Parts: sequence; structure tokens; C-alpha cells
Amino acid sequence: MKKGTVLLAVFVVLAIGLAGCGGGESADGAAAAGEELFNQSVIDSTPGCVTCHSLEPGEVIVGPSLAGFGEEAEEEGEAAGMSAEEFIRQSIVEPDAVLTEGFDAGIMPGNYDEVLSQEQLDNLVEFLLSLE
Repeated sequence: MKKGTVLLAVFVVLAIGLAGCGGGESADGAAAAGEELFNQSVIDSTPGCVTCHSLEPGEVIVGPSLAGFGEEAEEEGEAAGMSAEEFIRQSIVEPDAVLTEGFDAGIMPGNYDEVLSQEQLDNLVEFLLSLE
């Protein structure tokens, strides 16, 4: 077999493999990347999620606990006429749009749409959706 034919065969196998997995990050991979981002104490000089939000039920640091936020987002999103994903995304980039009872506007930074890349935001949304 010629070298060119072998390289072509390898390329075809790789292309088929990428097509089979969508060529992108799986939801589990995105959620894992989102969890890693969530746990950063600082993101581009802005407080990270874990700085203010606990994942333990009822534990308040500065903002509300995000334990079960994926399920809560389904209910809250449906009430607002949006999907859970849309509700979570809005909660991150427009934190004062819907306030949790007992928490005031203006506490959560409103610049995450500038601080996070689209991929980071997508990953964070996937992680928060996974919280039951």
C-alpha cells in the first residue's frame, strides 16, 4: 500500500469517528467543564459562582443555594414561558431579571456575558441543568 493511501484511510476513519460523536463535546463533558468553571473562585477578576453560591441545600453564602437548581429552573422557566436552559442562561447574564425571594437586586455581578465565552456559558448552563 502506498503512503498516500494509508493516510487517506486514516483520515476517513477519523472523520467517521468524529461524525459518529458529533465532533463536539458531549453533554456530560460540557457539564464537567461547567462544574470546573463553577468551582473557580475568580473568573477574569469577577467572583466565581462558588464564591457566592453553595450546592448544599439551604446553605446560603451570599446568594441562594443552587442545590436542585436544574429542577427549579424547569419550573421557573415554564412559569416565565421559557425552557430551563433559557432560564438558567438569563439568571447568569441578567441576574436581576428574576430574583429569588429574600435576595436583593444588584448583588450578583451583571457582567458574566462579557466575562464568559459562549462555550463557558454553555458549559455552565449544562452543569446547572444537571443539578437535581
